[in-house]
Amino acid sequence: MPAHVTHADTGSGILALGYGPLEYELPEPGSYGLPPLGAARDAQVLDEENRRIRLHDLYDGRIVLLNFMFSRCSDINGCPLSSYVFNRLKSTMQDDPELEAGLRLVSLSLDPERDTPEVMKLYGNNFRFAGTRGDWDFVTTDSEETLKPILDAYGQDMQKLVDAKTGETLDISHLLKVFLIDPDRKIRNIYSVSFLHADLLLNDIRSLFLEADGKGAVPALARSGSVLSRPGDDKEGYESEDYVTDSLALTDRKGEGFDLLGLAESPPLGLPPIPEPPDNILSREKIELGRKLFYDRRLSINDTFSCAMCHIPEQGFSNNEMATAVGVEGRSVRRNAPTLYNVAYMEKLFHDGREENLEQQIWAPFLARNEMANPSVGYLLGKIRSFADYEGMFEEAFDGRPIGMETLGMAIASYERTLLSANSPFDRWFYGKDETALDDAARRGFSLFTGKAGCSSCHLVNRDHALFTDHRLHNAGLGFENSIGDAFKPSRVTLAPGVFLDVDPEVMASVGEKPPGDVGLYEITEDPADRWKFRTPTLRNVALTAPYMHNGQFSTLEEVVEFYNRGGVDHELLSPLIRPLGLDAGEQEDLVAFLHALTGDNVDALVLDAFAAPVGDPGQNSGRDP
Repeated sequence: MPAHVTHADTGSGILALGYGPLEYELPEPGSYGLPPLGAARDAQVLDEENRRIRLHDLYDGRIVLLNFMFSRCSDINGCPLSSYVFNRLKSTMQDDPELEAGLRLVSLSLDPERDTPEVMKLYGNNFRFAGTRGDWDFVTTDSEETLKPILDAYGQDMQKLVDAKTGETLDISHLLKVFLIDPDRKIRNIYSVSFLHADLLLNDIRSLFLEADGKGAVPALARSGSVLSRPGDDKEGYESEDYVTDSLALTDRKGEGFDLLGLAESPPLGLPPIPEPPDNILSREKIELGRKLFYDRRLSINDTFSCAMCHIPEQGFSNNEMATAVGVEGRSVRRNAPTLYNVAYMEKLFHDGREENLEQQIWAPFLARNEMANPSVGYLLGKIRSFADYEGMFEEAFDGRPIGMETLGMAIASYERTLLSANSPFDRWFYGKDETALDDAARRGFSLFTGKAGCSSCHLVNRDHALFTDHRLHNAGLGFENSIGDAFKPSRVTLAPGVFLDVDPEVMASVGEKPPGDVGLYEITEDPADRWKFRTPTLRNVALTAPYMHNGQFSTLEEVVEFYNRGGVDHELLSPLIRPLGLDAGEQEDLVAFLHALTGDNVDALVLDAFAAPVGDPGQNSGRDP
């Protein structure tokens, strides 16, 4: 980074880089990618005419630069710097039709007490000149109460210096941030005073223009709408003797907090309001406590295993690397780890539907010998009580109530209810009426989904929202087929990268554990008619949650579509909704394209928030006697 430029005649000392010429060469626009850093949250604001509007209405499908400022700021390297850089960009927009049509500047006040709409209008008049459209909006809020959740959602720090006698605000301190937001309302870069420069911003903006045209560097997993979601180790090249894992250590993950309560209070497009139990209304304290518990490895018998070890944030809050889950010490679990995205809406939990609410559900994995293996409820509660870092947290979250079986379940349930993800390309097209949001293949896939393929018979789509589940259990034949098995088929075993061996079934039976049987709902009801019935999963974010089915048998969406296209596995108890579909290869591809269009636009923000959570240090406060 070059040295700061000094303007001695201003009397203000050393000025930031943005005031002078850039002293290094920028890369070619489009030669690099700008990964999404989370969703740019919507909010209610006041425009210069004192009209209540939404931030997203201002964004209007364009690239946006958003800064937080206030009119009385005296720090030359603070708000005046961002206004200066924005003014340079606005000047450039006069001579660049692409910029003028595709870029919008938005300045939001940090001081609603003084920066009324009238004041913001006067402030904005300083930067208006002939020949340009009104592409720089100066907005404020009606109160600090309205402003605070906006600041929390964007991670914008702000502190006020107040006169102790009069209560008057003397000054406001904040870290300068400018947010680059793409047309899909994703934050693509955040600039601070150290590198806020008009030329750098223009370079990034033109890179986004090229990306939209398909000519620039496109972030990984663009098809599914996520950069951060991927297997910890995708096993690419595993057949080679030179294979090297690309797993990311827990300590190498860098995160950023997200306004989870705000997300739950205003679910993304395509989702209805979340159902909240009357005795467990969401609060920031409950969510923070539940988030801490969810990622804490000390909540297992040997201090090594957390809820997130099966429901891995960057793997769709599922586990992309294993067909079925594995508990402490590698103990086998016979079913696939289901995603927790949008679990707030699920009326039945577990693949066999045996639980009805999240508060109760958590105790099964806590106590299961092959999962987290705690010997009793009392043991786990006592262990958490011994952790100094939980002191007072339960009491603060639950109005003085201490940790107990009920409050522990309520805390984790509160965090899980905030894992909402929608506003997918499908949602923006179907519910948002944006004709550009969905490509032709996905549109054809949706027609098949609701028509010829009949997928929507179980994966419901309503007029104002879509959960893509009927909350029921069905028999598609896969459990029946696995129960019969193939006694004569060899099993391929991977001994090491690039080393495989086909083992006869007799040998496998003599050295290996017999695969456990799984008859689904029958294990709960003991009604023979319920054999091999499993819960209809949601399809939201399904492109991120492989492998599929209750036992993780299918690795790709293509395999799932092919299974249903052939009519599942025919047998006496097969659901009457399952039938051969008669889809040709092109139609199957279109159906898969539609499924890829169900990925929410905020998944990376939720992953980053998860990365910011502590994972529990097993070497400290272990809860055991020395």
